[in-house]
Amino acid sequence: MTDQEACHELAFYTLAHGDPEFIHQYLVDAYAAQHADASSKPIYLDFALAGLYLSNEKGCTGKEVQRAHMRLARHKDRLPGFRPVDTTGCPTVHDVLQEGPGPGRDRAIRRWSAAVWRAYATLHAPVRDWVERELT
Repeated sequence: MTDQEACHELAFYTLAHGDPEFIHQYLVDAYAAQHADASSKPIYLDFALAGLYLSNEKGCTGKEVQRAHMRLARHKDRLPGFRPVDTTGCPTVHDVLQEGPGPGRDRAIRRWSAAVWRAYATLHAPVRDWVERELT
């Protein structure tokens, strides 16, 4: 199964979840941050990092992150254009799928999101500064 196929399978699970926290957003942002490359549009990684920051540092739910993305989208002309980092060693979408559906998988999604955010440690301050400036 390719990464994209695994992402689709996990997305089916998260979208059907029904949890008001909306864990689907954590999947979207972790996957995007792990799969961004030099050819990705800036919005792809920038928004993923904004979501990872908001969920992992500010404790925002997926729904809150989704609303923040909508606010950030109003100023797409001010995207910082962050560059991807190496996330080797982080859990992957395949690792998350190893957990059966239910609370264990939900925790695995959150751990995945946190691990990918930690991999971007060198960008924590610039991401925080950009998000806080744009959302205040």
